[in-house]
Amino acid sequence: MPTRSNTDLAKQLWAAGDPVRLRILHLLSPTADCEHGNNVSALGKRLGLSQPTISHHLRILRQAGLVSYRKMCRDVYYWIDPAGAAAMTEALKDVFTDRAPPKRRKK
Repeated sequence: MPTRSNTDLAKQLWAAGDPVRLRILHLLSPTADCEHGNNVSALGKRLGLSQPTISHHLRILRQAGLVSYRKMCRDVYYWIDPAGAAAMTEALKDVFTDRAPPKRRKK
């Protein structure tokens, strides 16, 4: 039975595993300021995708805790959520490294 952290990690991996969402994550900065933030229009132009498509993918990334946002004036700006990204990285590392050695079979 999956634990809460396994469920969260699976949701984050699913969200990050889409090729378009990976491209969005690659473009987003971990610095939450106006200079480094991206809005939907800017991301759409850089990726050659419509604003509704970008908004859809950003919603999934926000729900997975990988992206944070802030409304400033008329636009909403997006950044990588450092805490969410770090939690995902640590949980994934635990999957591959935090395990008991395999038991040997007796012959």
